[in-house]
Amino acid sequence: MAARPEVTVYSSKDAAATKTKIALPEVFLAPIRPDVVRTVHRDMAKNARQAYGVYRRAGHQASAESWGTGRAVARIPRASGGGTHRSGQGAYGNQCRGGHMFGMTKTWRRWHRRINRDQRRYATASALAASALPSLVTARGHKIDDVPEIPLVVDNNVSKFQRTKDAVALLQKIEAQDDLDKVDLSEHIRAGKGKWRNRRYISRRGPLVVFADSDGVRAFNNINGVDTANVNSLNLLQLAPGGHVGRFCIWTQAAFSALPQIFGGFDTQSKTKRNYTLPRHTLSNSDVTRVINSPEVQQACRDRKRNAQKNVLRRNPLRNKSALVKLNPNAKVTKNGAAKAKVQARANARRLARQAVAARAAAVKKQNAKRK
Repeated sequence: MAARPEVTVYSSKDAAATKTKIALPEVFLAPIRPDVVRTVHRDMAKNARQAYGVYRRAGHQASAESWGTGRAVARIPRASGGGTHRSGQGAYGNQCRGGHMFGMTKTWRRWHRRINRDQRRYATASALAASALPSLVTARGHKIDDVPEIPLVVDNNVSKFQRTKDAVALLQKIEAQDDLDKVDLSEHIRAGKGKWRNRRYISRRGPLVVFADSDGVRAFNNINGVDTANVNSLNLLQLAPGGHVGRFCIWTQAAFSALPQIFGGFDTQSKTKRNYTLPRHTLSNSDVTRVINSPEVQQACRDRKRNAQKNVLRRNPLRNKSALVKLNPNAKVTKNGAAKAKVQARANARRLARQAVAARAAAVKKQNAKRK
């Protein structure tokens, strides 16, 4: 987690200006729970869907009836009539051409999901905490190698921007241009039918600029990959697109200063969310090995037992050769002798068989000689 007590506020105009410091809100120290974020993101994304369904008579608009049994054909309904290829063809079934679909969609399907309020708040706090860790931001795919600091805070002059060129100049000044180049290079045509439906091009996500008000948002609207958000209505779909934590966020100083009032702290309640405090970590120290080996834990542990009786797995000597040899060391010699005797007996049997074949051949030869 981000453990810095203060964050630098960078100037949007003069790079050489004196940099001020601002305290890091406690929400950036909240526990990071990717499982909660994924669950809440999945359900929130479902709430934007519109109900759809196929026509109730789709696939049943042919006059068809089954021929029944006894005609050596399947009992699927067949189109009536004659004089055309359609007559006699299967109809209605989902395996038939022109038939209904299997499990047809209905408008009364459960399209939307109710989400527990505390889960939504937990997921948002986790996504914000993850956005303050450079490792997670980099793992999500953002190019922040040259960015001076994460989380990145700029002064409130950004809220006064009205032109896109000012916003582009700011992003270049704070070394966010690499992330924008990544977005431009990733643009490609969507695979599937969405390309017909005003969603032809898709690309990666760039930085998220968070404001305290609606001023200045317009300047960033036309920059490909850049999203804007209001700190009073942070959306998990923007903080963790695709359910993956670590979005590269750029904060204005006013928005950054408003986070303690919105989310509160571990011991102080939020001023906008009633009776809400940040979720605490299950473990204050996640280094389990260090916890186990600490003097406090070792003093509470009992001493190691000496000369404790060991439970040895007993093996069947009738089936296990090593167990048999352990009980009877001569068994190895006996078994080897028996094996050699068996091999010798087989060799003797083969030798006797060869001699018998040779004797029969000599007898036949001798008998043929007498006949002549």
